[in-house]
Amino acid sequence: MTEALRTPDERFAGLPGYDFEPRYLEAPRGFEGLRLHYLDEGPASASETFLCLHGQPTWSYLYRKMIPVFTAAGHRAVAPDFYGFGRSDKPVDDAVYSFDFHRRTLLAFIEQLDLRRVTLVAQDWGGLIGLTLPMEMPQRFDRLLLMNTILGTGDLPLSEGFIEWRAWCRRNPDMDVAALMGRACPRLTPEERAAYAAPFPDAHHKAGVRRFPELVPEGPDDPGAELSRQARRWLAQEWNGRSFFAVGARDPVLGRPAMRYLQRLVRHSPEPLVLSEAGHFVQEWGEEVATAALGAFAEENR
Repeated sequence: MTEALRTPDERFAGLPGYDFEPRYLEAPRGFEGLRLHYLDEGPASASETFLCLHGQPTWSYLYRKMIPVFTAAGHRAVAPDFYGFGRSDKPVDDAVYSFDFHRRTLLAFIEQLDLRRVTLVAQDWGGLIGLTLPMEMPQRFDRLLLMNTILGTGDLPLSEGFIEWRAWCRRNPDMDVAALMGRACPRLTPEERAAYAAPFPDAHHKAGVRRFPELVPEGPDDPGAELSRQARRWLAQEWNGRSFFAVGARDPVLGRPAMRYLQRLVRHSPEPLVLSEAGHFVQEWGEEVATAALGAFAEENR
């Protein structure tokens, strides 16, 4: 049994803009003893499901502005919290968190909820892991909505910005999530900054947050690198779905150059929507992005 912490429910009371019902998978297959939290909004019978994947150091709160746009259009929106984040359980041993651990979590989650006609909505680590999923279950995925993310293939040099970020995380194992989010996205109110930090009352709850920068493949033999190269080939050669890209131009790590590379890689990708004022956390401009994406997908279907 994996030793894990569970953030007290009272820390999630009254979060601004986050009036969603919590849902849980108790011990998904292969993860006995661990509870996974997710949001599931909109009709279960909807013809399209938007699977929203967060990154570091965020959780499903990141999608509070996009989910209502999807559901108002009649779609289903599902947003899990990775283990170690949000209302999901948080294994205390840093070594538990691996590329494979998180990827297997998502595969089990998708299968147990039997998600179909999925639009992958991903940013940051939601993309690094999420973009390896469609090739595994192509019958389930129809579209991509990607924001400030990349594949970790291990055969390209890491950016200077990322190396600096990883070094900062190593120096700050008990990072102040509220302050970090405020610096990255000054438009957040103090209450919203605190909401991002709600799942992490102390350093013991932040093992998953600490680990993500260490999991980015740096060499071709690092865990996840070969799988990501397979995904790169598959997305370039075999992906038959539609895509929408939104870029936060002020992101120093995964901004325009990284997203331009990804956009040119993925088959059938149009020019991206560039948000000149947005940084890494593009979902804080979520209404604009979700509305534009739905409009673009509707145009393609005419």
